[in-house]
Amino acid sequence: MLDLFAPITDGTVTVTSYLLCTLFAFLCGVVAAITATFRTHVSKSFLISLVILPVIVQTVIMMVNGNVGTGIAVAGAFSLVRFRSVPGKAREIAAIFLAMTAGLACAAGYVAIALLFTLLTGAAILVLSLTPTRIDRECDMRITIPESLNYTHAFDDVFEIYTKRARLVGVRTTNMGSLYRLDYRIEMKDPNATKEMIDELRCRNGNLEIRIATAAERSEEL
Repeated sequence: MLDLFAPITDGTVTVTSYLLCTLFAFLCGVVAAITATFRTHVSKSFLISLVILPVIVQTVIMMVNGNVGTGIAVAGAFSLVRFRSVPGKAREIAAIFLAMTAGLACAAGYVAIALLFTLLTGAAILVLSLTPTRIDRECDMRITIPESLNYTHAFDDVFEIYTKRARLVGVRTTNMGSLYRLDYRIEMKDPNATKEMIDELRCRNGNLEIRIATAAERSEEL
């Protein structure tokens, strides 16, 4: 059993060892990609990147293999890369590090450890994703009101009936200052009573726009 976690390379790269490491790196990338898509939406390009990232990292590390000159050349080449995309979600960043770590382990020859690490980490991410938190039960509500309405306590009685908690998190003007947009963070007592609450709010805000976004529709902040 212990031999299963021993490196399959002895410091030299052969065709067999390279293909075997590449296969396990690819499998780790597939597991990381499947984990990243669980209960969330990601782009196709991001999935492709997760699958091939372990293979790329593994190949680069095996190329260096203790050669200082090659290592400096590779570092110089990667220093020319500039990432121009917007910062990803916290879960996407974790998936990238998962793929990179798996690639590094495969490059060192520890293919069994790489696959086991990927499976255990992926399982942990899935379990944590299924664990309900308070923020998952909350919704973002945006209410548009006329400038003549004093919004400070205008909807307190309605929120007291339909929500467990409601707090004002942002205020902004719109339509040349003639309207206000109020952003609330609410937790419903009964999600099925959303329509009744909106109907009562419409009587207060002059039938202007009201929008509710669930936790699944919100972008992750970290």
